[in-house]
Amino acid sequence: MAEQQLGVLKALDVAKTQLYHFTAIVIAGMGFFTDAYDLFCVSLVTKLLGRLYYFNPASEKPGSLPPHVAAAVNGVALCGTLMGQLFFGWLGDKLGRKKVYGITLIMMIVCSVASGLSFGSKAKGVMTTLCFFRFWLGFGIGGDYPLSATIMSEYANKKTRGAFIAAVFAMQGVGILAGGFVALAVSSIFDKKFPAPTYAVDRALSTPPQADYIWRIIVMFGALPAALTYYWRMKMPETARYTALVAKNIKQATQDMSKVLQVELEMEERAEDIVQDPRLNYGLFSKEFAKRHGLPLLGCTSTWFLLDIAFYSQNLFQKDIFSAIGWIPKAATMNGIHEVFMIARAQTLIALCSTVPGYWFTVAFIDIMGRFAIQLMGFFMMTVFMFAIAFPYNHWIKPDNRIGFVVMYSLTFFFANFGPNATTFIVPAEIFPARLRSTCHGISAATGKAGAIVGAFGFLYAAQPQDKTKTDAGYPPGIGVKNSLIMLGVINFIGMLSPSLSLSPRVSPLKSSPVRLRLRNDYAVLSSINLLSVCPFNFFVMPIMIM
Repeated sequence: MAEQQLGVLKALDVAKTQLYHFTAIVIAGMGFFTDAYDLFCVSLVTKLLGRLYYFNPASEKPGSLPPHVAAAVNGVALCGTLMGQLFFGWLGDKLGRKKVYGITLIMMIVCSVASGLSFGSKAKGVMTTLCFFRFWLGFGIGGDYPLSATIMSEYANKKTRGAFIAAVFAMQGVGILAGGFVALAVSSIFDKKFPAPTYAVDRALSTPPQADYIWRIIVMFGALPAALTYYWRMKMPETARYTALVAKNIKQATQDMSKVLQVELEMEERAEDIVQDPRLNYGLFSKEFAKRHGLPLLGCTSTWFLLDIAFYSQNLFQKDIFSAIGWIPKAATMNGIHEVFMIARAQTLIALCSTVPGYWFTVAFIDIMGRFAIQLMGFFMMTVFMFAIAFPYNHWIKPDNRIGFVVMYSLTFFFANFGPNATTFIVPAEIFPARLRSTCHGISAATGKAGAIVGAFGFLYAAQPQDKTKTDAGYPPGIGVKNSLIMLGVINFIGMLSPSLSLSPRVSPLKSSPVRLRLRNDYAVLSSINLLSVCPFNFFVMPIMIM
């Protein structure tokens, strides 16, 4: 392949870890910080939105978002993310990583700010505005997934490529943690400045009108880190792999990398002939692509789909699970502002003790253990701990046992991030050819978001109590939290069976440069699991498989 022969790309592969590697991690990582903050901060304020805009003075419970509104608020950004991953992934291979990278960041900044604004003060106007701008916020976030992964993969050296991509992705955990800290700070300030009685004491005064600023400040804060990195993102040169192998401008790639590596690189003779090799110019919907990369793409999409059903269900609805077991007090015993504080405190503790450490364990061990081992281990441990809290659920909800439940639940997050949540992001950035790398990562990530949408909408209804007298206003009876957790455990178990599609130990990226892997038909044996039945979104890639 061309990447094996061009001197400028050899220089990148063997380059020692330098300042520009860490600069790239910070620049790309701050995008992921913003992505995670914006996607998950909404779960901190949905209860408050219900109290503010759907207050019913005759109800014994505080106001809550109607089912269709709650589904839209939680899921609309994921829908936008899915579309953005497909569109910007494709565009990143057509126009270049750098050009598209700036577009996605601008969208994220503008839509983060606009999400906190409203057309009118009525519930319909506020929710419509919020959902509209969160969709386009998600669209911009979607572009950041394939572009950040691809850029870091193409800048990194061979030895530590996995750790560098994992470090970018680890900023997702920092973003989730930051959302909790911001919510804690803002709610604490407002709680002291505008004290209010609990809902049980005074329904009307339990949510002061000033609380309307809390959710706006929280959702708008996500624009700040993105804005701070815009200048540096635009200063980054285009990646040498794109410039040389896709734009076919080897001279420019050599000049750019000479500056980055601070060494004098010379363009070898006949370099232009290398990148013009017609055997390397097959397209996405070609028999050659299907032969070389079809099954790995199916493996990446299926695994990511399964993971995100469980991962996003757990993240977006932590507050409901913690309320169900009594770790967060009953809503009627708190005022609106204090409820935000309690939800933020619970989610911040989970992020601090399990989510964030899981990401950085992956950074430390990805190039030692390998992708296959980490992904398989992560799914296995997620399955074990999910079943461990689901089957004896009635034991864990007793007051004396709640801490044990929280610890076990936290461990599912730890092994999600020291496991498939990281590897599903890393692998697609390594195993596909440069001219299709961003597109294939976008397809893989979009399939994951399809799973997230299934989880976000499905868990919203499924977790409702089976007793219709105990459901939230407007919701039909569900299967309950216990059975919902069992379902998530089953999904994790199926995911445990699927990594082999994209990660065979015989061709583990740990053993050789991931970008150079010749993916063999060994995957045909490992692909016997019926993942297509689990992942309807894979029909998007079916034409690739059957051409």
